Amino acid sequence: MTTKTTSTPAFRYAAVTFDCADPAELSRFYAELLDMSALYSTDDFVLLGKEGSTGLGFNRLADYRPPTWPDPAQEKQAHIELGVDDLDTAEKHLHTLGATTPEHQPGEDRWRVLLDPAGHPFCITTLL
Repeated sequence: MTTKTTSTPAFRYAAVTFDCADPAELSRFYAELLDMSALYSTDDFVLLGKEGSTGLGFNRLADYRPPTWPDPAQEKQAHIELGVDDLDTAEKHLHTLGATTPEHQPGEDRWRVLLDPAGHPFCITTLL
């Protein structure tokens, strides 16, 4: 009699991918922000990362519509939380990279919501 064993495959978190109109443009923003390099790139997809760690992907979507947060007309779907030492200094630097700060700020002085160049909301916080 042959005993068949089954094993559970190993999974690891590899990346999060954002839809956007221009993967090259959006990946430049995050590459500079997070000190990452392109590990893989085509006209329609860019994967940023560092060897052996998780990454960020950017996928061209022909009819991409940016989130309209906080207006629910086009929900944000997901967002990134980034830890920083100083909210004001980080926000100013992010503006030089192309981020914008929407008027609505639900976190008061605990965190700030910004929008990347494709309109995806992300947060900076001193809580992490």
